[in-house]
Amino acid sequence: MTPSLMTTNDDDDTRLKKLKFRAWRRGFREADLILGPFADRYVSGFSALELDAFEELLEQPDQDLYAWIVGTAEAPATFDGDILNRIRAFRFEAHGDGGGPRGG
Repeated sequence: MTPSLMTTNDDDDTRLKKLKFRAWRRGFREADLILGPFADRYVSGFSALELDAFEELLEQPDQDLYAWIVGTAEAPATFDGDILNRIRAFRFEAHGDGGGPRGG
């Protein structure tokens, strides 16, 4: 393997680890319990564009992002795309209609 390929793979691995860490440690438990398992399951298979979209979502305020996921607020068009829809679907798959540990 050439050094440039090794650097790219190392960079990719580092990026994935950082994204997973950020998804699990948002400081907002309800979001952690959705985003962490979602990241563990899916980000390793994301394209570079999907990783960019996920990373951009993770940069949003916890309360906003959580509200977009659970449907208590409408997401801005910029963020209301495939990745957010996949997170929403994952939430229902993982938690059912109850939405999480508090049932809402």
